Amino acid sequence: MEGKKENRKKKNTQTAVFGMGCFWTPQRVFDKINGVISTEVGYMGGEEKKGDYSYEDVSYGKSGHAEVIKIEFDAEKINYEELLRIFWTNHDPTEVNRQGPDVGKQYRTTIFYISKNQKKKAEKSKQKEQVKYKEKIATEIVKVGKFYRAEEYHQKFLEKRNLDSCRI
Repeated sequence: MEGKKENRKKKNTQTAVFGMGCFWTPQRVFDKINGVISTEVGYMGGEEKKGDYSYEDVSYGKSGHAEVIKIEFDAEKINYEELLRIFWTNHDPTEVNRQGPDVGKQYRTTIFYISKNQKKKAEKSKQKEQVKYKEKIATEIVKVGKFYRAEEYHQKFLEKRNLDSCRI
């Protein structure tokens, strides 16, 4: 019986990956959402290589990667469309290569899709969001690439400090 329960859990687990600027606040936001199983922050969308990238590689523009949040979620408790809604409402999708005071390509707004279904839902949600803005939405919708997990220091950064946001 235990094996069936484990298979059922895996069957309903899906992944979403978003770039929303500095990854600390998005991790704190998504960690509080019912149905989110786990989150990790890391880097994606640039040059792929063996081994890892460091924060310095990404922040100095050496890799072309964006800071991202990888979300494992229970699709029976929360759907991808709801995660997209949270994505849109927790950053400024009109800013190009920046979020607030954080400037650079690593802070770009991006939806990394894993399946054709996710791509379709992301594109539909972007069209729906565009009517809310005068400026063009800068969010890229691109196929998921290799995920490079950020250093342990960055994982749950705000939670470890009992903060809700990077912004003071």
